[in-house]
Amino acid sequence: MDDHWVPVACRLPTAEQPLRLAEFDQLFADHLRSADRVGPHTLDLVLSSESRATVIELTARETECCSFFDFTITEAPRNQVRVRVDVPPAYAAVLDGLSERLPR
Repeated sequence: MDDHWVPVACRLPTAEQPLRLAEFDQLFADHLRSADRVGPHTLDLVLSSESRATVIELTARETECCSFFDFTITEAPRNQVRVRVDVPPAYAAVLDGLSERLPR
């Protein structure tokens, strides 16, 4: 997959960026139940309950290097995990790139 959308504002060392992308890809492949792009700056994800610890840890690390991400983690029906991903308007293309990585 193309990772050209990774923003310059990301403070994660360049060599580590493909590894982080792979972590998100694996999380989505293994646990994504649904995704809804509710607006140009907002993406709602529902993941399996087994992913809770990984979601919390991965989103915390992502916020450390890309502080423009706002991840809100809540309970979804059937004990699943809902993650709302918000970005400022200037980073809509980053959310586009993340959305394109989701399994179809």
